[in-house]
Amino acid sequence: MSLIALENYAEGRWMPSANADEILYNAITGEPLYTASSSGLDFDAMMRYARKVGNRNLRKMTFQERGRMLKALAMHLQNKKEDFYTVSAYTGATRMDSWVDIEGGIGNLFTYASLRRQFPDEPYYVEGNVAKLSKNNTFIGHHIMVPLEGVAIHINAFNFPVWGMLEKIAVNLLAGVPAIVKPASLTSYLTEAVVKEIIASGILPEGSLQLICGSARGILDFVQNQDVVTFTGSAETGKKLKSHPRLIEQAVPFTMEADSLNCSVLGSDVTPDMPEFDLFIKEVAREITTKAGQKCTAIRRIIVPENRVEDVKIALGKRILSTTIGDPSVEGVRMGPLAGVSQRTDVLARVQQLMKSQEIVIGSLDHFNVSGADKEKGAFMSPIIFYNDKPFEKTDCHEVEAFGPVSTIIPYSDTDEAIALARLGKGSLVSSITTADTRIAKHYVMGAATLHGRILVLNNDCAKESTGHGSPMPLLVHGGPGRAGGGEEMGGMRGVLHYMQRTAIQGSPTMITAITNQFQQGAKGNVGTIHPFKKYFEDLQVGDQITTEKRLITSEDIDRFADLSGDHFYAHMKDTNFEGTMFTHQVAHGYFIMSAAAGLFVDSYDINPVLLNYGIDELRFTKPVYPGTNLIVRFTCKEKIEQELRSEDDIPKGIVKWLVEMLDDTDEPLVGIATILTMVKKKGE
Repeated sequence: MSLIALENYAEGRWMPSANADEILYNAITGEPLYTASSSGLDFDAMMRYARKVGNRNLRKMTFQERGRMLKALAMHLQNKKEDFYTVSAYTGATRMDSWVDIEGGIGNLFTYASLRRQFPDEPYYVEGNVAKLSKNNTFIGHHIMVPLEGVAIHINAFNFPVWGMLEKIAVNLLAGVPAIVKPASLTSYLTEAVVKEIIASGILPEGSLQLICGSARGILDFVQNQDVVTFTGSAETGKKLKSHPRLIEQAVPFTMEADSLNCSVLGSDVTPDMPEFDLFIKEVAREITTKAGQKCTAIRRIIVPENRVEDVKIALGKRILSTTIGDPSVEGVRMGPLAGVSQRTDVLARVQQLMKSQEIVIGSLDHFNVSGADKEKGAFMSPIIFYNDKPFEKTDCHEVEAFGPVSTIIPYSDTDEAIALARLGKGSLVSSITTADTRIAKHYVMGAATLHGRILVLNNDCAKESTGHGSPMPLLVHGGPGRAGGGEEMGGMRGVLHYMQRTAIQGSPTMITAITNQFQQGAKGNVGTIHPFKKYFEDLQVGDQITTEKRLITSEDIDRFADLSGDHFYAHMKDTNFEGTMFTHQVAHGYFIMSAAAGLFVDSYDINPVLLNYGIDELRFTKPVYPGTNLIVRFTCKEKIEQELRSEDDIPKGIVKWLVEMLDDTDEPLVGIATILTMVKKKGE
């Protein structure tokens, strides 16, 4: 059959290549399927196009618009997922393997789409709290974060051709930065299939995404200081890229997520009759066989108590040897081949290295069955489990990674020794410990945390909902120190901020308000005759402000609130002997002051555009309020956030944050402060 030439997507168009620099094969049959080449691509032009066109288009969008864009893209790809499953089968992936890759990747898009709610309805982000730099608050500082004006270069590994791309671009696109994706050629045909659907959807602005299926050698020669480079793959390759002279010269951020010698520990408290023992065996077996062990988070070292080694060998052997290997399309097959014959060759070479210092106790290099396929033509191999009887002397298992279904059982004497063995990996993406003992768990986590990017503590309480040792989660960081690369990916908001420049800004509260479009305490308000609650969302302006009438706080008010709420704390009781306390006499409840403040600032006489109040943030009581105090409220529109319609019947509305400053009529008037959140109706059409 004629081979299909993969296309690159560059400078807004698909570019087929006449060359066949690389031939890509069906991992199951060994049949050649595709050719890949980057001949004809101008990497410098691609990057200039991304910066000039893609970056400009994304930067002018707000976080809310970018988030809704990701949601639309996720929904589009979800409708096309069966097409991706068909192509994914050529990589040797089972249906479950493909689910992790395809739907896990789409899930990242959904997660980052939802993350928009943590950001303002602006193209930029105002980070953290204001810094008061002067006594009278006329000079303040803040931090603003704006999208970098460059492009993200993503150099990805072969094992997750969909998830590897989508988990990264979800983050940079939400930040407002375009991407050039370079998947590993071995499985790039699946990435190409997904990118073709992304481009065909028309959802992303022009220039947001480009694809290189062939070699990208030389692309780093053109990076600039506003670009970001990410790499997923072997530590050896990552080190070479990280030391590229251009990256150093231009101080280009480089995020490396390298394969690591991850470990899983069986707690010394766990016995074979406990549910945690079965959980441990299942977790280890799953990590060895899922994607045929081709996961950067797979368990490479199985650390177990000395007195449980034989129990683990027996239980793990039964589960591993019952796993049917073969063509994933055949019923009953639970593990497919490696991604290609070249990959199998590499894994077998690493196995030979490991065999010099430890023995195989589960599996065989030669004697295993393959269902529905020819094991010589396909990239099949058996799971291989070693046993290392002297792990502090025979250290290959802490140095050599076979990126396939290969792991080593390692004994330990106590938790300190388990920690020491875990640390011999010199930095890992993930570790896990299975234990029912909270003391053991804390001891291990505190001892191992410095050399691991993530630690899963597994027991029977969380087992049903645990996502497992090998599953990075979009809202948690994915990365690790040392051998694992020292970088971070995802991590929710943390990941987005990697693609933004943090800049300190200083000025008057009014000036900082104008720059950030978030009202800063002490800024000049827009005082008008119309109560802000009577304005529709479109008509409200940040800074719209009223100052209320006074309300006298009386002892009777405090007594009634105590009876109504049931809060009879001694400080609120007028007959308390206050000698030796921090109060002079009866003091008002903080929550009563907040309630009284609401009574002052809420316009309650007519139905108005405010649909509901749904929360209070940053509520602080800063000064005692005694009977006889006059309470006044300064009420200001602090921030506005667009909200899309959830259904045809939904009411058009937006979120408005209000600054509530509770004052009295003394020289130091602030008695409390809060931010309240409301839904405010739009005018509609």
